[in-house]
Amino acid sequence: MIRTLLSEVKEYKGASVATPLFMILEVLMEMMIPFLMASIIDDGVNAGDIGHIYKVGGIMVIAAAIGLLAGMAGGRYGAKASAGFAKNLRETMFNHIQTFSFANIDKYSTAGLVTRLTTDVTNVQNAYQMTLRMFTRAPASLLCAMIMAFRINGKLSGVYLVAVVILGVLLALIMSHATRYFQQAFPKYDDMNASVQENVSAIRVVKAYVREEQETDKFKKASENIYRIFMKAEGNLVYNAPLMQITVYSCILLISWIGAKMIVASELTTGELMSLLAYCMNILMSLMMLSMVFVMISMSMASIRRISEVLKESSDIKNPKEPVYEVADGSIEFRQVDFAYRKDSESPVLKDINLKIGSGEVVGIIGGTGSAKTSLVNLISRLYDVTGGAVYVGGRDVREYDMETLRNQVSVVLQNNVLFSGTILENLRWGSREATEEECKEACRQACADEFIQRFPDGYETHIEQGGSNVSGGQRQRLCIARALLKKPKILILDDSTSAVDTATDAKIRKAFREEIPDTTKLIIAQRIGSVKDADRIIVMDEGCVDGFGTHEELLRENAIYREVYESQTSGGGDFDEKAGD
Repeated sequence: MIRTLLSEVKEYKGASVATPLFMILEVLMEMMIPFLMASIIDDGVNAGDIGHIYKVGGIMVIAAAIGLLAGMAGGRYGAKASAGFAKNLRETMFNHIQTFSFANIDKYSTAGLVTRLTTDVTNVQNAYQMTLRMFTRAPASLLCAMIMAFRINGKLSGVYLVAVVILGVLLALIMSHATRYFQQAFPKYDDMNASVQENVSAIRVVKAYVREEQETDKFKKASENIYRIFMKAEGNLVYNAPLMQITVYSCILLISWIGAKMIVASELTTGELMSLLAYCMNILMSLMMLSMVFVMISMSMASIRRISEVLKESSDIKNPKEPVYEVADGSIEFRQVDFAYRKDSESPVLKDINLKIGSGEVVGIIGGTGSAKTSLVNLISRLYDVTGGAVYVGGRDVREYDMETLRNQVSVVLQNNVLFSGTILENLRWGSREATEEECKEACRQACADEFIQRFPDGYETHIEQGGSNVSGGQRQRLCIARALLKKPKILILDDSTSAVDTATDAKIRKAFREEIPDTTKLIIAQRIGSVKDADRIIVMDEGCVDGFGTHEELLRENAIYREVYESQTSGGGDFDEKAGD
């Protein structure tokens, strides 16, 4: 798990190695100063040797300067290494998420993935920097101070050893309790981010239904959950400081009391006592730093596990070893297809689907809510893999194609239309990066989008807000259809993509399709009979099965479901502007 993350250090290995080296150099310089101070007191001040004071004082200044520069370099390289590590980690996670199939994405909430890319990576970044700097500095300082202290006086230094053991055990107990709470805290961030995301994306609905107070309460509860868990964790960590202070002052008192007796007995010099007291502070401060590092590491372990989950998640849809890079035509065939979103599901979403659609054919798909219309078309572009049988496009199993090739030839306008922040032209060129402005305009004319774009003051340079919030639902749908047409696909799938436009515009779009892209196979999922009745054939879906497949007239005679839907929609005289469309 940790090895997986450390592989992202990459080009920052040099900075990662330099940081602990500079920290060790800083510690060595710091450890020299108390020793040199003892020499100044004993061999300079007490002996009245001013030359020795100048000489050793100069060495102390040089050591302090080297230590300062080493500390600055360690800080600089540590920041570079940790920030670079976090950058690589975010990029790798984001790129890996792009390879996920819909089935993989379904395992994680959007808020959960955002938290992993932000809060969790930041925690790991901070832990990595503290590991490079403090986790190197603290043990080195502790070890050097212990060696120097025992070199001065082994008997008196035994006080440190006892204090270190007692303090180490107590700190370990405190942190083990705190770690459990930190592991509970970070998943709660997902809930809080989900609350924010849902509120902001649906702010118009929130305001329309005057639900601000309820949404505020929901966010408050999510925030308070995090607060309570962190308070419990910090409630354990709060004992760190008093324990450290008790240990430090106890050691100072014991060393001062025992050291004074030893000075009187001529077993210790005044300078050596001063050095021992300085080393005492170094040892105990090193322990405090170590405790902070362990706290940070314990906090980040939960984040490390969550990040590793994403990095180790393997897409269940992969390219074959020798993929096919050309789709012959837009023909589609379903052979005994079964499909379930989960492999362990007891009942499949699609059951024994057998269909054959010719290239260039216009096929309508109609059925009640939950009849698996969208699930059916998602298999064509291999957004999901079948659990039984096979789907063929252009005469070949979709699992034989290079995924990019297949998806470039199967253009899908999804049920939930999404536009991205940028100009209308930039959004249209998602369909084709190299599309000229004239090609974009032609696609918009076919999708009946040109008429409203021309009314915008900036025309095709009009800025679209994130999610297309500054255009209407019908306008958003038509822009998404135009974007799909720019791909010049062999198969075009419209998943209820004209539900927000009036029937007149819907009819214009269908007419443009017939005339402008006759060789493209067109699958039109719709709720309105009027949107599909002119199709070459119509699929009637019912509870994951094909209940009927034929022309409008055939289904009216032979299919009860289709006839019932038709009669319910036409008994009131049809759509108000249906005639205008025709």
